[in-house]
Amino acid sequence: MIPEERFQKLPGWIKRTVIFLMKISVPARVVYIVVSVLATIWFLIRVVPKPSRATYPCLQVVAPMMSGFVIWLLAISGAAFAFKKAKYKLFEAKYLAAILFLILGIASTTVFIANSAKESQAENLKIWYKPNIPLGVAKGMNPGRVAWGHNPKIATWDGTTGFWWEDRFNNQAETDKLLSQTLFSLTNMKNEKKSWDALFHFFNKVNKKADAGYKSGEKVAIKINQNNTDSHQSSAEINANPTLILSLLKSLVNEAGIAQENITLADPSRFITNNIYDKCHSVYPNIHYIDHNGGDGREKAAFTDHGFVYSTDFKGMTSGLATCFAEANYVINLAIMKGHVSQGVTLCAKNFFGCTNIETDWRKNSHGSGFSQSREGKRQYSVYPDFMGHKDLGAKTVLFLIDGIYSNKALNGIPNTKWTLAPFKNEWMGSLFASQDGVAVESVVLDFALAAWPDAPDMMYSDHAMEEMALANNPPSGTVYDPERDGTRLASLGVTEHWNNPIDKKYSRNLKTGNGIELVYSLVKK
Repeated sequence: MIPEERFQKLPGWIKRTVIFLMKISVPARVVYIVVSVLATIWFLIRVVPKPSRATYPCLQVVAPMMSGFVIWLLAISGAAFAFKKAKYKLFEAKYLAAILFLILGIASTTVFIANSAKESQAENLKIWYKPNIPLGVAKGMNPGRVAWGHNPKIATWDGTTGFWWEDRFNNQAETDKLLSQTLFSLTNMKNEKKSWDALFHFFNKVNKKADAGYKSGEKVAIKINQNNTDSHQSSAEINANPTLILSLLKSLVNEAGIAQENITLADPSRFITNNIYDKCHSVYPNIHYIDHNGGDGREKAAFTDHGFVYSTDFKGMTSGLATCFAEANYVINLAIMKGHVSQGVTLCAKNFFGCTNIETDWRKNSHGSGFSQSREGKRQYSVYPDFMGHKDLGAKTVLFLIDGIYSNKALNGIPNTKWTLAPFKNEWMGSLFASQDGVAVESVVLDFALAAWPDAPDMMYSDHAMEEMALANNPPSGTVYDPERDGTRLASLGVTEHWNNPIDKKYSRNLKTGNGIELVYSLVKK
């Protein structure tokens, strides 16, 4: 169901109540309970006298809310009754009966918790999710454009045989086509060489006030996401896609004309596993492959002390920045589409966290304040504008890419997320998203995640980070974002908005109603 559409179909008096409760900062869970109670009362008043009214569209809108509330009420009542009975039977020394009532109580509690999590999350999404309200200033030669390339012929893994990243399940030629087609859609060019030249020219014109493309000798650093690794041994879990990485390297060397020795492929916080290193090094042995520990042909990451500071101090913050990014002239951020507990999704902004001197063992890392949105919807400091606005990270990024070939609802584990959303036909997503606007591409991929995974952990208010980035000059939290702490406040880092609905997937520039995001879809046919 479309969140805004469903909210707008509620009776006016219920909508006004919701808006009033939100204005006085009533917690979202309480708002959901109040709306459910009101919807139940209204449904009963309308349907009991005339049962045929249950088929009315306006009443079908509130029916799921009512049923969810009734299930929630029965579950909590059943749990209370069962636990009370278990207590009495225990006192009466009727142990078998006490155990049975205890089991019933636990089962009812489980239903209560599961229903509360799923229903309240889904319903709350419909309250706070507002489509086609662009915020911020769109970036790029085609402002706010996000190119979405789709090639169903790439990913053919059956989910059980071997590993998802093996060559037999990932067509290199088709992946090359996906990257090419996505670049063409982003730049309006018809070949990769011209596409890269346009990207570098635009970047230099905006950031260096120079009408120049890439110059020989300039360094390009690519940040990949290898979060689910603990050694150089290839992992079955979702990490950077070796086939897509090789496609990118081929394009940079053969089309953009960048010498191998001027390219760095890195995850300074983790390990470049054998499936990536062996595939890419065999073709491009002079590229720098940098990870946290080095060895086995990889270079060990070096860090610049105090190269990265946050706008706000917090416990567990890191200050070392990978030297390969500090010394790079350009950065390419190659993220993965994944869910993430405590923040909904992990995309380009979070990918930059791996450029700091954190521990390879994630259990020893402290994300501290600012990595998670408030579950009550309170506006607060976010670290993401610091990453996306930092002079050596987001400010150097010539291209933001998000790999959606094998996306995953969870942060870790083996990819298992097939897509029922059109046009995927219950197959792997087989997609690549690209933009010069890092906020816009995050916003688009978040919309896909919200449509497919509304019950994933911590999706509520997951767009707050995007709004902080889009409005970094005057953010909702009131934070002064200055990641170098040199007295220069960040300007808007891009544009954010939600699409109109998961079927049409239209943004304000597609609809010609505003200066927000433009989503351009391209299907690789040949």
